[in-house]
Amino acid sequence: MHANADRHSPTATVPMAAVDAEGTVTLWSPAARHLLGHAPGEVIGRPAAELLGAPLPGPALRALARSAPWSGVLTVRHHDGGAVRVTVRAHPCPEGDGRVQWVLLGAAPEEEAAAGPHAEPDAVLADAALKDAALKEWAYVQSPVATAVYDRDLRLTGANGEMLRLSGRPEEAMLGLQLTEIFPGAPFDEFGRLMTEVLRTGEALRTDTFFRAPGQSRERAWATFFTPLKDGDGRVQGVSIAAIDRTEPHRARERLALVNDAGARIGTTLDVGRTAEELAGVTAGGFADFVSVDLLDSVLHSGDPAGAAPGGGQPDGAVLRRAAAGGHDGLSAGPPGMFSYAPQSPPARALASGRASVHRADAPAIAAWWHDTSGAPPGGEVTGGAQAHRDTPGGPDRFGPPEHSGEPGPGGAHSVLVVPLRARGTTLGVALFVRHPGTEPFDADDLLLAEEITARAGVCVDNARRYAAERSVALTLQRSLLPGRLPEQTAVEVTSRYLPAGAQAGVGGDWFDVIPLSGARVALVVGDVVGHGLQASAVMGRLRAAVRTLADLDLPPDELLTHLDDLVVQLAQDEAAEGAPGTVRETGATCLYVVYDPVSRSCVLARAGHPAPVLVTPGGAARFLDIPGGPPLGLGGLPFESAELRLPEGSLLALYTDGLVEGHDHDIGAGLDGLRTALSGPAAPLEQTCDAVLDALLPRRPERPTDDIALLLARTRALDASQVRSWDLPAERSTVADARKYASEQLAAWGLEELGFTTELVVSELVTNAVRHAYAPIRLRLIRERSSLICEVSDASSTSPRMRRARVTDEGGRGLLLVAQLTERWGTRFTADGKTIWAAQPLAAAG
Repeated sequence: MHANADRHSPTATVPMAAVDAEGTVTLWSPAARHLLGHAPGEVIGRPAAELLGAPLPGPALRALARSAPWSGVLTVRHHDGGAVRVTVRAHPCPEGDGRVQWVLLGAAPEEEAAAGPHAEPDAVLADAALKDAALKEWAYVQSPVATAVYDRDLRLTGANGEMLRLSGRPEEAMLGLQLTEIFPGAPFDEFGRLMTEVLRTGEALRTDTFFRAPGQSRERAWATFFTPLKDGDGRVQGVSIAAIDRTEPHRARERLALVNDAGARIGTTLDVGRTAEELAGVTAGGFADFVSVDLLDSVLHSGDPAGAAPGGGQPDGAVLRRAAAGGHDGLSAGPPGMFSYAPQSPPARALASGRASVHRADAPAIAAWWHDTSGAPPGGEVTGGAQAHRDTPGGPDRFGPPEHSGEPGPGGAHSVLVVPLRARGTTLGVALFVRHPGTEPFDADDLLLAEEITARAGVCVDNARRYAAERSVALTLQRSLLPGRLPEQTAVEVTSRYLPAGAQAGVGGDWFDVIPLSGARVALVVGDVVGHGLQASAVMGRLRAAVRTLADLDLPPDELLTHLDDLVVQLAQDEAAEGAPGTVRETGATCLYVVYDPVSRSCVLARAGHPAPVLVTPGGAARFLDIPGGPPLGLGGLPFESAELRLPEGSLLALYTDGLVEGHDHDIGAGLDGLRTALSGPAAPLEQTCDAVLDALLPRRPERPTDDIALLLARTRALDASQVRSWDLPAERSTVADARKYASEQLAAWGLEELGFTTELVVSELVTNAVRHAYAPIRLRLIRERSSLICEVSDASSTSPRMRRARVTDEGGRGLLLVAQLTERWGTRFTADGKTIWAAQPLAAAG
């Protein structure tokens, strides 16, 4: 079976060649080489006449003219110079253009004679198979798939033209050598191992590799197939290698992966500079050897792109800053200075037109752009074609990009992409992508890819710019709404801290306040508005103003929160009415309101969904006050409850927002425990205590908190008996004189005689009103605090007095007007038993 297979396979034993219509050899089989000694590389492409030792005989010439088959004996030159007589059968193979290609089948005359009486049938059989064999040989030799054949010893027996081109060596220099002997090193060592595996197992293998073929100038992606060559009995007699160029599909996958990577890595923060670094980081080292991102100076400062043309581009001389630059060695921060690209340079044109472009770095226009006109020699290190502005009154003083930018010079640039960063029809900057020599130059597909990635980065930069602008406005608004300096209080010593959230979270609506109340009392407030941004800051401002207004009415904490809840509900309704149909804007808040009286040392608290305050006793023990929680503000229709307790002098109250105790790395329970621990211990200065709390709960990290943080600490004081004096008065007209006497004597005891006239007049008016219009019991109280003298008259009536303009003929009605004119502040507060009218005079008046 095997013998018959050999006999009926002309290419196995019969020398074969092919000659085209011009007489050039196009095919030379291994058997022909064995017969005549000429390697395929020495014969293919040369005239066939050079192989003949004598002219063609007449019958052969006539057959050639008629394009008819012919057979006969020819004398052919051997490789060693001798002559060999060969029996040749020539068969014409018409081509599509009408020309004839000749297939030649040969054998030595003695081989023809040895064939015996069956030679003619065998010849006929060979002639019938000759055309198919020639086609198979041509398919192997002319195939665009690089193919090589190795024997059982893994030594090269032949390679087609494409494989020889990729190898970069002639076939005769490689025949009989193993692959690792021809090309030592990677990846051919691995190829040799795979060939051994195929020879051993008889199973085909494939590998995908990216490398530079020896006959190529650049790296490419290859799919290499290792196939066992088996005989009729299935025994492996050799291995073939076929290599297919998969660079384009490989690049397509790389581009898709780069787009996906860019989508995941660009725009992770709302920071303009960080977004520029992400663009450079995604593309540097893989897509390009060097990348720089230059943004308009106004963009980096969160403003609108200044000087934009009607089409969204930027005019010549646009001022930029380098936001990011880098390559294989990583990214570097841009220089601090500003610069402008030279007019008509590719970046300047991209900024003006908003269109991207691809350039070869050796083009005259690009070489001029890269050249540093300050005197750098051509071909030396170039700083990049920008006009630098030093931060001096002198303005622009040289051409070239920012110093120390790391840009490659002309000798290091091979291909350049210039892509403007655009968003919403406006140009924000320009990105430069550079490839070094030895890499594939940028093509149209690369330009489209760079535009897509840069477009995404442009939108992210614009989003970050817009957010930064809004955040700046919100911070400014918030700072203007929060107390810049906490006023000195007789009742408490206070200090505070406020930390706005990081850029990613946005400015929140946390607030705090310290509000002086009548009777030397003080109100402490901490609140937190739901949401972030300008909306939250605006709502916070309205709530803070409302709390101050309600506090002036001296409402109890639970009643104040009820009114505040009504306001938040009204704000939500107004937002819903003003918003687009179907939109829902969340409006809500939490609040803690505390009133402390230094005379009685009583503390009344109420909260609306806010964390409970921490009380630290003078001994250093810290605990959370157990007061009713109450619903958050904005739910409407739910009651609030107050809690009252007496505090020892020197107690510490800690009011805070949830941003202090909540975090992404711990739950609120751990945060509350940490707060209590940080506040426990011996009393320390409030500023020091504030810092200790923040250090304990907010480890020093570069990133800012994810939510606003407000912390208000208040250490209570108490007014002793020597600073407060009170008298119970009967509801009689004669009691007015007694009240003036009591007040005068007390002022003398305090050394405040200079306030005697005004104080006696105030006491007289207030007591007279109580006797005339109110009910018993009537009480007079004088309070001397740090900066003022307070006069209070209490009665059992709930009717509030009002100041009016008296006519000329009226005998009364001027009392409260006189009180208002003679004192610094006056007012009324209601109590459970009636009301109290009070008036305060500054102690500075006594001096």
